[in-house]
Amino acid sequence: MSDNLPAGTAAAPAGPRPHAVLRRLVRNPLGAVSLAILVILVAAVLLAPLLAPQAPGTSALRDAFAGPSGAHPLGMDSAGRDILSRILYGGRNTLGGALIALGVALAAGVPSGLFAGYYAGRFDAVVSWFVNLVMALPAMVVLLASRAILGPKVWVLMIVLGVLAAPSFFRLVRGIVANVRGELYVDAAKVSGLSDVRIVARHVLIVVRGPIIIQVALVAGIAIGLQAGLEFLGVGSGSTATWGAMLNEAFQNIQRRPVLLLWPGLALGLTNGALVLIATALRDVLESHSDRPPRRRRPGGDTAAEAPAPGGGERAALLSVHGLAVEYAQPDGTAKEVVHRVDLDVRPGEIVGLVGESGSGKTQTAFSVLGILPEGGRISRGSVLVAGQETAGLHERAHRTLRGRTVAYVPQEPMSNLDPAFTIGSQLAEPLRCVLGLSRTEAAARAVELLRLVEIPFPEQIVRRYPHEISGGMAQRVLIAGAMSCEPDLLIADEPTTALDVRVQAEVLDLLRRLQRERGLGVLLVTHNLGVVADVCDRVAVMRAGSIVETGSTGQVLHDPKDPYTRTLLDAVLDTAPTRAPWQPREARSTPA
Repeated sequence: MSDNLPAGTAAAPAGPRPHAVLRRLVRNPLGAVSLAILVILVAAVLLAPLLAPQAPGTSALRDAFAGPSGAHPLGMDSAGRDILSRILYGGRNTLGGALIALGVALAAGVPSGLFAGYYAGRFDAVVSWFVNLVMALPAMVVLLASRAILGPKVWVLMIVLGVLAAPSFFRLVRGIVANVRGELYVDAAKVSGLSDVRIVARHVLIVVRGPIIIQVALVAGIAIGLQAGLEFLGVGSGSTATWGAMLNEAFQNIQRRPVLLLWPGLALGLTNGALVLIATALRDVLESHSDRPPRRRRPGGDTAAEAPAPGGGERAALLSVHGLAVEYAQPDGTAKEVVHRVDLDVRPGEIVGLVGESGSGKTQTAFSVLGILPEGGRISRGSVLVAGQETAGLHERAHRTLRGRTVAYVPQEPMSNLDPAFTIGSQLAEPLRCVLGLSRTEAAARAVELLRLVEIPFPEQIVRRYPHEISGGMAQRVLIAGAMSCEPDLLIADEPTTALDVRVQAEVLDLLRRLQRERGLGVLLVTHNLGVVADVCDRVAVMRAGSIVETGSTGQVLHDPKDPYTRTLLDAVLDTAPTRAPWQPREARSTPA
């Protein structure tokens, strides 16, 4: 897709809004039938006082086992009570008990699974131990024991059942979140200054919604089945009308009138079947719009660093890195140092290029400044001053206050750093609301202004699009707009022109130059492209094998390099190399003229 949109082009759909979800669900034959059955059942149960011929406990022994009639469409049971009334009122108790169990299971299992998968570590270990303990308990035995201790109240037993069912949600959610927490768009949310709670609720929870919906249907069916089983065994409150109690009574009179088993059994079967089918159809509807491109992931998680001793000498006011060393824990218990005593300064209004081959430690240095080193990495020594504040060893909560407002990040691979589940406008507005406290309307208007700032045409349409509906160059501009949303003083751009064509690269570099000039922005540009360095940078730091080997002005480093490695990098540039002859087949080269 081109970066430019023709005038009058309609914006892409904004995604599955609630009315759109319902419309797609109704169009799905499976979803439509199951939804209709479930709606009819729930409506009938809720309208029991209007639909039931009489109260569920009203009996007339002279009418025991009476067949269907105009006043009693389903007939009477062994005590002369109306079967339809007991089905309707019994549904209230049965479905209400299942909702209690489901609510307890969701409240206990989903939040704990989200944060255990997101944080891992000790919290995950402790919660997992308790979950394994609960899963080892036999559910029916625990329910029977709870009935003996707490009494025959159905709602009490359903609370106990909810606790027993919570581990199923915990393990499901934890496993998915553990795979998602290292996604690049989660890192992008971190460097926007969003809190962990906000990231989990906004970017992580949506990933598990489909599996949770399926699990809700399964747990609801299990809760209804277990409750009916307990009532069938006579464990529940015998005076309360439930579908399980009706099965118990029907079984006792199966020889005399077997049709009594039909009605509560049919109610249980239709309810469970409709729950499973509608959950499957709804999951398909929710996931069908995504068509998400493959996402790349880095092993991720933040680790606290030991506070190093600050270095001496004159330090830059905006960013000053002195003696920085980064190490990673190894499986054998040792530590491997990947960045060694790096010194780097960025002043306001200055663009500093950090250049080197892949694997030289450029991104690790940038992540150290941002405080988002991958899991197992830490700053082992050195000092990192951001706007005069020491950030090496800084607590995550304090580090978060710097991200977005003081330092912002433009990552490489723009398509991987935009959450595919949200529109462009939503992702731009989120840090504005969270960090700056703007209202929803103000943030939406500001998002359009930001897209206009980075020269994206038709911004009113682009804010309603999803990441897969825009080009790579436009996605890179969106990331720059997001980085500038909270008006930071320092911008760290990690390979911002990677995988872009030459024309788009030039446009992105022009945009960075303009923002730096107009706003007095300090920029740390991480790149391996010496052409980009020559085009935009004021000073250059050359990095090799985790160390800075040369630092100087762009003209000095590119025209009079001191270090052999810098000369090797310059010699690898083919701009001054002689043009090779056109390729010819081997036979043509070996044949004399």
